[in-house]
Amino acid sequence: MAFVKVATIEELEEGIGKLVETESKRLALFKVDGKFYATDEVCPHRGGPLSEGDIEECEVVCPWHGWRFNLETGVSPVNPNVKIQIYTVKVEGSDILIEV
Repeated sequence: MAFVKVATIEELEEGIGKLVETESKRLALFKVDGKFYATDEVCPHRGGPLSEGDIEECEVVCPWHGWRFNLETGVSPVNPNVKIQIYTVKVEGSDILIEV
């Protein structure tokens, strides 16, 4: 796996998701309490765009049907058997990189 640049820190607003793309993946990128998180873009329930979801504490809420996922673990607090993929994020200077 390798880290790829997907954005700069100036492009993200606190608590607002951003759709980012690598050569092979569409991901949702978030900044919560100054920390960056990356997850799958697609909600496993019905394919909703997680990058457009609301952030409540450290969870993303799918805008289509309200499914919730912890940004640190990917696990749904309602049903721990449902999970989204999370990705390692690092910041170098002002660049945001995701391990894919």
